[in-house]
Amino acid sequence: MTGYLTEIALVALGGALGGSARFALSGAVARRWGEAFPWGTLVVNVTGAALIGALAGLIAPEPGAAPSLWLLLVVGVLGSYTTVSSFSLQTMALARGGQIGAALANVAASVGLCLAACALGLWAARIWVG
Repeated sequence: MTGYLTEIALVALGGALGGSARFALSGAVARRWGEAFPWGTLVVNVTGAALIGALAGLIAPEPGAAPSLWLLLVVGVLGSYTTVSSFSLQTMALARGGQIGAALANVAASVGLCLAACALGLWAARIWVG
């Protein structure tokens, strides 16, 4: 049970760090470019996807394993840093506000850019590792 409690503590610590980083970066982007479009959430999710891809290439655990670094950085930090819930709510707010084009653009940009960023991060990590 001690090992499991350590794993929970690593995820919790990472979650606190990732959530704080998301709040800071998303807020900074929103203050810079405004809140008419969810730029802050888009920037957070794309950078998080790139980092998750890179970490998958660098420290991906074996199937069924849960190494401490993966739990801390990927599950904790980046799991809390990225946010599908904010993306969903902001997209719905755009649609409900009659901004259907902006809502669709947010979906397309978020999904497309996040997948591309994750693939690029994974590719870069594999090139770096060799």
